[in-house]
Amino acid sequence: MAERAHGAVAPPTHSTIAGASWYGQDIVQQVHTAVLFRDLDMSEVHNTGSVFTDCTFRHARFSTSTHVDAAFVNCTFVACKFFEASFSDCKFTGSMFDGCMFDLMKVTGGDWSFAGLPGADLRRASFAGTRLREADLTGARCQGGSLRDLDLSGAWLHSADLTKCDLRGSDLSALEPTNVQLQGAVITALQALVIAEALGLDVRAED
Repeated sequence: MAERAHGAVAPPTHSTIAGASWYGQDIVQQVHTAVLFRDLDMSEVHNTGSVFTDCTFRHARFSTSTHVDAAFVNCTFVACKFFEASFSDCKFTGSMFDGCMFDLMKVTGGDWSFAGLPGADLRRASFAGTRLREADLTGARCQGGSLRDLDLSGAWLHSADLTKCDLRGSDLSALEPTNVQLQGAVITALQALVIAEALGLDVRAED
């Protein structure tokens, strides 16, 4: 299993829900704490305002589900499928993802600060306007993906592959250009200046 940042231990769970099917259900403001969800089917679920804290999801299916103003705080996701899942203004602070599938997942807004996504395959996922401060994106595969207008301040980006990734509007202050793949990445002129300065270039106005 991928390790959390700084060797932090996953929070323990105190109860288990195994093999449950919530397929197509409307989930409104449910609250779950320290629950192990094993083989949970959340496909096509409409989740509004529910809060999951210190929960673990193993082999859960979130395919084509929609989540609005929901929270998954300090949760652990192992081998979960997020195919075409949509998260709007959701909170994933401190959550950890290990061996998950993110194809066509769409994230808009929300707070994913301190989230652990090491080695995540985000090539067909999109994030827009999301807070990812100090998130662990070590070795993340983002080729051709979309990471627009993100707060990536303090994020761990070592060995991330951002080839042809759309990074416009994102905070790249934590980026070390020599430790990532950036060929063909789409950026703005202001971001190009940030990267040039990170490379030690002395950028000046023309005389």
